Amino acid sequence: MAAPRLIPCLDVKDGRVVKGIRFQNLRDAGDPVTQASMYQDQGADEIVILDVSATPEGRGHAVETTSSVRQVLSIPLTVGGGVRKVEDALALLEAGADKVAVNTAAVERPELIGRLAERFGSQCTVLAVDAARRGDDGWEVVVEGGRTRTGQDVVQWIRSAAARGAGEILLTSWDRDGTRTGYDLELLEAVTTAVGIPVIASGGADTADHLQGALESGATAALIASILHDGVTTVDSLKRELLSNGIEVRP
Repeated sequence: MAAPRLIPCLDVKDGRVVKGIRFQNLRDAGDPVTQASMYQDQGADEIVILDVSATPEGRGHAVETTSSVRQVLSIPLTVGGGVRKVEDALALLEAGADKVAVNTAAVERPELIGRLAERFGSQCTVLAVDAARRGDDGWEVVVEGGRTRTGQDVVQWIRSAAARGAGEILLTSWDRDGTRTGYDLELLEAVTTAVGIPVIASGGADTADHLQGALESGATAALIASILHDGVTTVDSLKRELLSNGIEVRP
């Protein structure tokens, strides 16, 4: 089994890295090219870029940002936000992305997942899912940057997407996003036991113990953002802590 990955996430709005809580009250967190290069130097295994305003504002994808980041990056890059059709994904891949993430458009038109997988391969097709707790009755899919609750069950949606050809799931707990209270481990366990494709844990990381909990709950990778952007820790520090706790991370 491959060692788990630590993946810094750059939420981008108007060409700048931003961070908030539950996708709201966004604050500036730096330049994406500078941040991506720094995290790579710290030992990041991959980078994720999400244009968090593309779908709510009806704009297209962040091709220019992708191209600029790729020039300083040698590790894998996943890009999402505003991908509505195959041509959008193609533009991102041609700009330097290795994988493309889809979220709102896939919920609206599930057949998009199959079209992307058929054209580019499942290994390039990432389904981004924002999950909000629904009382004691599991989780529902939220879209448009968390603005719209769909009523759709998260586990059922992810099973369907995997069957259509999604090769990886980027699973964000809307309730935990930006709170630094730890990943939603119950959500992770529910999803990772339901599908056999890689699942990236996202939303709530604050400590190496949180990352370890996510990995031990079935995630194959952990997404991190706030604690890196705020200078609380570094990728290499997190890896050293995980190694000391017996988690075999990548060098």
